Amino acid sequence: RSHRIVSRTLWRFGYSARLLKTNHFRAAASHTSFPAVWMLLAQYSGRIPGLFVAAEKNRFFTMPEAVEDKADLELYSPNPEVRGMTLLNREAFKRTVLVPALKVKKEIVNALVKSLKHTVLQRPGLKRVVEDPEDEDSRFVILDPHKIPEFSLGESEQEVLKQLDVCPEVSKYNLELTYENFKAEEILRAVLPEGQEVTSGFSRVGHIAHLNLRDHQLPYRHLIGQVIIDKNPGITCVVNKTNIIDSTYRNFQMEVLAGDSNLVTKVKENNIAYELDFSKVYWNPRLSTEHGRIVELLKPGDVLFDVFAGIGPFAIPAAKKKCQVFANDLNPESYKWLLHNCKLNKVEKKIKAFNMDGREFLLGPVREELSKELPLLKEEQKTSFHIVMNLPALAIEFLDVFRHFLAGEPCGTARLPTVHCYGFSKHDDPAKDIQERAEASLGTSLAGRCSTYLVRNVAPNKEMLCISFQLPADVLYKRPCPDGANPASKRLCTSKDASEEELELKKS
Repeated sequence: RSHRIVSRTLWRFGYSARLLKTNHFRAAASHTSFPAVWMLLAQYSGRIPGLFVAAEKNRFFTMPEAVEDKADLELYSPNPEVRGMTLLNREAFKRTVLVPALKVKKEIVNALVKSLKHTVLQRPGLKRVVEDPEDEDSRFVILDPHKIPEFSLGESEQEVLKQLDVCPEVSKYNLELTYENFKAEEILRAVLPEGQEVTSGFSRVGHIAHLNLRDHQLPYRHLIGQVIIDKNPGITCVVNKTNIIDSTYRNFQMEVLAGDSNLVTKVKENNIAYELDFSKVYWNPRLSTEHGRIVELLKPGDVLFDVFAGIGPFAIPAAKKKCQVFANDLNPESYKWLLHNCKLNKVEKKIKAFNMDGREFLLGPVREELSKELPLLKEEQKTSFHIVMNLPALAIEFLDVFRHFLAGEPCGTARLPTVHCYGFSKHDDPAKDIQERAEASLGTSLAGRCSTYLVRNVAPNKEMLCISFQLPADVLYKRPCPDGANPASKRLCTSKDASEEELELKKS
């Protein structure tokens, strides 16, 4: 088992680097290899010693910085009586700790703090200078108890005090810590059963924090939700996913843990604003980099067919880039918000939106547009056609629709549509797995004519990938039957392909 874990980890880091060397889809590789590496580093920085990478701001959040020092953990732990609390009582977290302090005249406080900047208390939210209740002309400068062991100053500190004519005697000061002074992780670590995982982090979608709580955390879910609201300005609603995304419309059941129940929110991704009802449509802030990567491949004048468009994170930036866009989603709510966001971003005239089954969309509007436009393109024209299929649970199964998708003679190779298809893999070699499954659906080999890209790690031993390739002419085109063909051959030429038959059976 350990060998498998090591091999998968090596693949995650090594595979994206190998994209730099590929001879296929050089444009895609050149734009995406480094983001892939950094995404991987961010994902695994917590698991591999020595790697520390900052996550993209306002996208995915772990709980605030971990408490690294055991002594720090003991010093800044809330009142131990809060263990097991399920209904938040902020007053119960109060605790008084004994810390070192220097009594000085208020006139020299600033000079002393500046001279002992590495020794004074640096804890966010705590005052390091407090009034002396017995002497209005004096102040207490609070020192870091870890830097002043046993309330004894070192030689360098004593020399500073001598120069400032300050008494070197260290006082013992009772510092009161309240709920406001503790970090979210410290609060939850004190409340949840000792030794158990505190949280797995959360996604932020506008004013909403989205959690995926573990079973042992569920009894504390409402308290966890309120703590996240208290400690994260701008968050006013916390929800927990209660089932996996397995519905036809790619949304999931969720429970509001704390705050208001307004799940209509605003988000900003790659400098584009979107509005959505988080309870009814799919939105994942972790896909921001991937949306930008694909749009970066497009040029003004290109045509994008977005088969599972959601609320428009591929379609809208492509339209703003002056591409012609056909966007589709089966979910009526996604379609509604897609139209809304097109107007919000003033691209409603550049996007043709559809509310159809993905296969029906491909066999209808996509086939019609390609049949009309491909034969008209001249060799010198540089228009490219891209088909994005971002439904990783099922999209690869849709690829069979392209078998004999168009009639007539193949167009030039340069004008063949490029497909970007997403999928999940739990295989030891995810890239190989995703390519083999795509080849099975298409009925042809993609060796040497595709690239695979690791999008993100979804769960332990589960990766999300994108495979990109130009549709092979021998797959895409159905040649017209020659005159005089024998009846058996003619039946094969004129028969509908499997995907059309499947669609008609579905309708019936």
